[in-house]
Amino acid sequence: MDFRLSDEHEALRKTVEEFAREVVAPVAEHHDRTEEFPYDVVRQMGEMGLFGLPFPEDYGGMGGDFLALCLAIEELARADSSVAITLEGAVGLGSMPIYRFGSEQQKREWLPQLCRGEALAAFGLTEPGGGTDAGNPRTRAVLDGDEWVINGSKAFITNAGTDLTRLVTVLCRTGERADGRPELTSVLVPVPREGFRASRKYSKVGWHASDTRELVLEDCRVPAESVLGDRGRGYAQFLSTLDEGRVAISALAVGLAQACVDESVRYSREREAFGAPIGSYQGVAFRIADMQLRTHVARLAYYDAAARMAAGAPFKREAAMAKLYSSTIAVDNARDATQVFGGYGFMNEYPVARHWRDAKILEIGEGTSEVQRLLIARSLGLPV
Repeated sequence: MDFRLSDEHEALRKTVEEFAREVVAPVAEHHDRTEEFPYDVVRQMGEMGLFGLPFPEDYGGMGGDFLALCLAIEELARADSSVAITLEGAVGLGSMPIYRFGSEQQKREWLPQLCRGEALAAFGLTEPGGGTDAGNPRTRAVLDGDEWVINGSKAFITNAGTDLTRLVTVLCRTGERADGRPELTSVLVPVPREGFRASRKYSKVGWHASDTRELVLEDCRVPAESVLGDRGRGYAQFLSTLDEGRVAISALAVGLAQACVDESVRYSREREAFGAPIGSYQGVAFRIADMQLRTHVARLAYYDAAARMAAGAPFKREAAMAKLYSSTIAVDNARDATQVFGGYGFMNEYPVARHWRDAKILEIGEGTSEVQRLLIARSLGLPV
């Protein structure tokens, strides 16, 4: 068993690492402070082909795999989690459902522009009163002749209101099943569109440069052929999408955790106390050693999940474990890095303060830590 990256994957990692260091990092503090969406950075990411990494060349992609996407997300997160989640949301939640479940016509229409980063897509799943109960949406789509009429709202949606947003996949209740449960269907909504409105950006604790909004659909009409895949398959589609997304979120968490290690090592070499660098004291050195240990184990966890996914093997439990552990240690590392920096760690001019604010959402988004524990327990046969 060899956990070393292939030459191709390592070359990609180094390329994105350099881009993150030279392009993303210098403007990260500005975008965080002003809460501006990083259009110029996103444009350059599109030119590099990052939005097309896991898709075949036939659809305008780079012909890579999901691990390639995860490596890019990890390196971006070492510089700016807002940029990393923009890529993860655009690909994992925006483009991937179209590639996995869309018709050939839908793929040909949407994937080329999405892969180039000229357009962004979003996935409207969570609702204001729903949270984790995503399988019971109130948003409804009613077939009226040759059109679906959609009414409802979605909350916490990434990339839904940028100037580049051209498509939102909306999970809708389209009827009732024979067993009384709701029939759920994914419907593609091209935007801008009459009846579709992206509300103003949320005021968030972290991810300040990421676009996150509530969506409102009021008698929004789309053609009947806008269904993604088969009618009634929406629930299975979003479960599959979230399984894959958890691997990518794990990669993002690892990138943030590694950034906390990097910043702590640098600072502990430079900062002196009692006549010596603080890194020479075991209290600081051992704390940073534990941070690196946690990061390494979390990286191996998402590598394993990505490898299983690429091999076509079951990976649901491994994705849940990777997401749970990496998000937990990202929060731990952010807290410990802030402690290493002392009072300066509480100042927004230092990256660790941003990492601290950005870390917490990782334990919530794409399935809370409680949900991950539930999935792991069920996979072990426990009756929960």
